[in-house]
Amino acid sequence: MAALLALATAVFLTSLTETLPAGVLPAMSAGLGVTESAAGQTVTVYAIGTALTAIPLTAATAGWRRKRLLLTAMGAFAAANTVTALSSDYPLTLAARFVAGVAAGLAWALLAGYARRLAPGPLQGKAIAVAMAGIPVALSLGVPAGTFVGKALGWRVAFLAMTGLTLVLLAWITAAVPDLPGQRGQGRRPSMLRVLGVPGVRPVLFVTLVFVLAHTILYAYIAAFLDRVGMGGSTDLVLLVFGAASLVSIWCVGALIDRRLRLLTIGSTLLVGLAAALLALPTGSHLLVHVAVLLWGLGWGGVPTLLQTAVADAGGEAADAAQAALVTLWNAAMAAGGVVGGLLLGGLGARSFPWSVLVLLVPVLIVVVAARGHGFPAERSGSAS
Repeated sequence: MAALLALATAVFLTSLTETLPAGVLPAMSAGLGVTESAAGQTVTVYAIGTALTAIPLTAATAGWRRKRLLLTAMGAFAAANTVTALSSDYPLTLAARFVAGVAAGLAWALLAGYARRLAPGPLQGKAIAVAMAGIPVALSLGVPAGTFVGKALGWRVAFLAMTGLTLVLLAWITAAVPDLPGQRGQGRRPSMLRVLGVPGVRPVLFVTLVFVLAHTILYAYIAAFLDRVGMGGSTDLVLLVFGAASLVSIWCVGALIDRRLRLLTIGSTLLVGLAAALLALPTGSHLLVHVAVLLWGLGWGGVPTLLQTAVADAGGEAADAAQAALVTLWNAAMAAGGVVGGLLLGGLGARSFPWSVLVLLVPVLIVVVAARGHGFPAERSGSAS
């Protein structure tokens, strides 16, 4: 468990660093001397770094021993965060964020398989769930905490804190995580092509791409949205409400996912859609915004677990390749969300975000409902192991 929690912490830190600018966007844009839309692209380039390099770097380093590879990735991650914290030059900041995304993508593609190999057969699915729990926990608790630190001490301190925590994690990995050999001779690219033909994988990947895009458009620019509705000083509180609701969602999903994966995914989509509809109402009510964010957290918190489980179940023997494809599409969606959100902010204003979420969730709901045989079945056939 100590080793699995170390892997979960790696997922937590890489996920938190990806979305940390969302909570400190106004201060970050002022510190770098750029617009909020431009500062939002620090989320985009991080995601691009992950999306472009996760699969090829995973293939290139397949023969490396796992512990050495994880330490290398997290060491590069710490260095990139340090540059981000200290840089006052926008292009240099973008370059550092890209490198951080590359390191995170390599770690993400490695961690699910690493966790699987640390556990005996009957517990491999649970081991993956423990390791990957870092994603929703980062969004639930990490970003609100990072926003609070950024407001109290400055956004640069928030990024330096990521460096400090990563250094602690490197020591933890060294002490507690067993080393494992690489997988020589097992290339990734052929399996990536084959996995798309496995029944159920494509619907899950489509839902991942569009659902994450919808979420990121609003989440990456939540500070800007709140500023436009007169709640700019409440970003940390709003994110805390989102985080608390997400934790409840994670618990519910964990308790029911073995029996109700399909129902939970449909419910999550509807809850996020309802939240977007409430945020789209031009009432100016702060209470309504808090209620909407509460529903958003309840809907979104368990989505990473639902989608990872669904793609692993659908992938079967090709589960590792399916997970790598999900990591790539997840970050491609986050990159696209940063770009689309920036364009919407500059062209139509922040109030267009909830409407965009609603439009994107329509095909998500259609695909989830339609994929009753494979992808999002009423009954799971077994664990991802």
